Amino acid sequence: MTNQTENQPEGDPRQEKFVVETELLSDDLLEGLAEEYCTRYHGLNDTESPLAERDRVLAALRRGDLVVWFDPVENIASLGHPSKV
Repeated sequence: MTNQTENQPEGDPRQEKFVVETELLSDDLLEGLAEEYCTRYHGLNDTESPLAERDRVLAALRRGDLVVWFDPVENIASLGHPSKV
C-alpha cells in the first residue's frame, strides 16, 4: 500500500509569503502600509477618519504586534498579524 500524500508535490517555497523585517524598510513605505491597513480595515466601517488609527498601527509594528508580509506571487506587501508557529 502506498500513502497518497507521498505522491503529492510539495509547494514551491519561493511562492510562500514571508515576513520582512521593518528595519529594512523606509519610514515612507511603513507609513504607506499603515495607511493602507487603516483604510482597508476601518475605511468601510463608516469611520469618519480611518487614518486616525495610523499612529496606533505604526506603534503595533514597532512592538511586533503587526508585521510586514510580502507575497512573492502577487508581488505585494501588506500588514498582518505574525503567525504563531
